[in-house]
Amino acid sequence: MNKTVNINLAGTSFHIDEDAYGKLSRYLTAVRRSLKGAPGSEEIMHDIEARIAELFSEKIDNTSQVVTLTILDEVIAVMGQPEDYEVDDEIFEDIPPHANQKAYRSTSHKQLFRDVDNKYISGVSSGLGHYIGIDAIWVRLLWILLILAGFGSPILVYILLWVLVPPALTTSDKLKMTGQPVNISNIEKKFKEGFNNVADKVKNVDYDKYGNQIKTGTSGFFEGLGNVFVTLFKIFAKLIGALIIIVSLSTIIGLVIAFFTFGSIDFWGDNIILENFAMVDVTNAPMWLLALLGLFAIGIPFFALFILGLKLLISNLKPMSSTVKILLIVVWALSIISLAVLGIKQATEQAYDGNFIEEKTLAISNVDTLQINMRADRQYSYNVRRERGLELKYNDNDQRVIYSTDILLTVKSTTDSIGKIVIEKNAEGNNSLDAKKRAEAIEYNYTIKNNNLVLDGFFTTNVSNKYRDQHIEITLFIPEGTVVMPKKEANSYFTYRSSFRKLNKDRNQSHYFQILKDDVICLDCDVVKTTSKKTDTTEILIEKSIDTLPLQKSNTWKDKVEEDFEE
Repeated sequence: MNKTVNINLAGTSFHIDEDAYGKLSRYLTAVRRSLKGAPGSEEIMHDIEARIAELFSEKIDNTSQVVTLTILDEVIAVMGQPEDYEVDDEIFEDIPPHANQKAYRSTSHKQLFRDVDNKYISGVSSGLGHYIGIDAIWVRLLWILLILAGFGSPILVYILLWVLVPPALTTSDKLKMTGQPVNISNIEKKFKEGFNNVADKVKNVDYDKYGNQIKTGTSGFFEGLGNVFVTLFKIFAKLIGALIIIVSLSTIIGLVIAFFTFGSIDFWGDNIILENFAMVDVTNAPMWLLALLGLFAIGIPFFALFILGLKLLISNLKPMSSTVKILLIVVWALSIISLAVLGIKQATEQAYDGNFIEEKTLAISNVDTLQINMRADRQYSYNVRRERGLELKYNDNDQRVIYSTDILLTVKSTTDSIGKIVIEKNAEGNNSLDAKKRAEAIEYNYTIKNNNLVLDGFFTTNVSNKYRDQHIEITLFIPEGTVVMPKKEANSYFTYRSSFRKLNKDRNQSHYFQILKDDVICLDCDVVKTTSKKTDTTEILIEKSIDTLPLQKSNTWKDKVEEDFEE
């Protein structure tokens, strides 16, 4: 059980316990000692005692309440330590410095604080106004404009500043906030400003408490409303911090797992993942190095977000040292630069297009019927169908090759008496010659026998050529009047704008088409019914087409066509 002492501080009586009284006496003595020899020290001490009395009055509910050590510590935290009042004698130009006086500190460096004495919510705008050197009202208007323009997103920035920027509580902080030197005259000025603002409250406690209930109730309402908003903002900041921690920590854990997974692929020996990656990659950088660079480039920013989330949740979190911050920034920058260099090198390998063209005649005339078929090689696949992309396959010599079915087939009319096939092989490279060589290295075959053209539904190239968007475009120039019958296996290889695809509604059937000048007609599918009215030209084409069809199909087809035209 502690004893209590009655003290009179700046004309106001307080009950203070014995331990707190002893600490307060030592504190005032230390402050007085720090002001020793300075002009106006007694007046400043009077202002300091008045400010302490005002703070005591704010923290106790009634005059009978005892000032405890806890309350005293809170007041000292606001007032500042005795060393905050040490000043430089040289600021007094009319008073020469004395040898026996202490060297006091002075600073004019402006620092960012929240001005809690001139706040609406948290004092962020007032603090920014002091730091920038403009009135706080302009900062508040700017916040409103930014919130309206950014659809509310600047509120997050405000909350971060609220959490991260410390409040100006002590006299030293308030002077630093405005960039004023910490000297006797400024300390005195600050105390007088604070004292004058609350002088009526200290001198007329009873009046404020009992004589003006409406005013007190109104201010209490707004103060309570402000506290509600402050609490909501703090809760919201905590939720944002928790969300940031969850997202950033999950990302970091995923990156670490990915690093150990992909970074160890190089040590697995032969595996399909490494082979597929090597087929595309031209940098020849080891997988573990790429995984490490990716970990640093992505992981370090998320680690910074993780620290930010911790700061939102934990107000007194110890900050990282400057050395660690600089090291992380350097590692992140080097990782970004390395990945950019590798990416540029990869991109330049596909900067140029090249082609290699093979052209041969086809012994086919306008009185023939040409069958077109696509074949598959069973050592690669049983299916014959065009698909973009590539795969790694083994050839008959058990060697790895790049396999693809990216082949486009186009049929065009020609006035020549015989046909022609043009095979255009395409690839990319780091220059035109390199692209042409990669295109020339594509292996592709076809055969024609007895008006039966069999094209490979695939092509291959050596894995050393890597994947450089290799593809083939085949163009068949067919004499006008020739009948062509593409097998169903060839249907998927025609271009999307091809008349063969437009006329053939059923891809699983084969039909007879006649090649006209820049046009194609189907001789045995439903499109014949949509032909315009019967004309001499149409009859001639029909009769000519009938003669060119295989014998076993002629009578059936002729009957069907004549029946359709009569309708």
